[in-house]
Amino acid sequence: MLTEQKAHVGVIVPAVNRTCEQQFHAYAPATLGVHIMRARIAGKWSRPIEVLRDEIILATEMLAECRPDLLVYNCTASSMKEGPDGEKRIIEIMREAADIDAVSTSAMVNEAFRELGVKSVVVISPYPNNDEILFYLDKIGVRVAKNVALGLPTTEYGAATPRRWQDVARENDVGDADGIFLSCAATTQIEAVAAIEKELGKPVVNSNQSVLWGVLKRLKPKLGKIEPMPHLGSLMKSLA
Repeated sequence: MLTEQKAHVGVIVPAVNRTCEQQFHAYAPATLGVHIMRARIAGKWSRPIEVLRDEIILATEMLAECRPDLLVYNCTASSMKEGPDGEKRIIEIMREAADIDAVSTSAMVNEAFRELGVKSVVVISPYPNNDEILFYLDKIGVRVAKNVALGLPTTEYGAATPRRWQDVARENDVGDADGIFLSCAATTQIEAVAAIEKELGKPVVNSNQSVLWGVLKRLKPKLGKIEPMPHLGSLMKSLA
């Protein structure tokens, strides 16, 4: 018999993303229904937010038909590229398209930093460059102690193993960073969070990890008790 789902979340992801569904279905409580919708919002489809408006509206309206309790715009670079003001515009577009509360990856990452007291980070991503990420972090007052962009082809983001992300974090950690930010919703980074924290002794924030945390935090009144998730790092302790 299937577990009764007490709450539902609708998640918009870039069309190229091949990792999000598996991770959310693997790590979310069985009582949370996770519903994914693809949209052309990143990679070769990366455009200014106002140009993406119709794409965002279509994805939002289609997700709204399954009546989720919360909507998520889950793309790190796309939600960060125009700073906090751009992120707010994305949420405005979604809320106008469906009368449902909405959040974004960038806002959840920001909340995670604040929850963990992280004020300086090593940024690690698969992107060609981290310019959009650095722009957003500067706007929210998070200092970048080191910037690492692996320059992987977009279609190979998910091919980098958790072990590789752990190795990259170890090789690039610096003493004046009080946290590690693994940026990208289309990678295996979430599987490396706990191992990196154990090895480096500092908190790790990842895009999909922070989104799942933010969703569970908001839907906890419906979901009830949430079992511990030590495999997803120290951020999840606040859900207890």
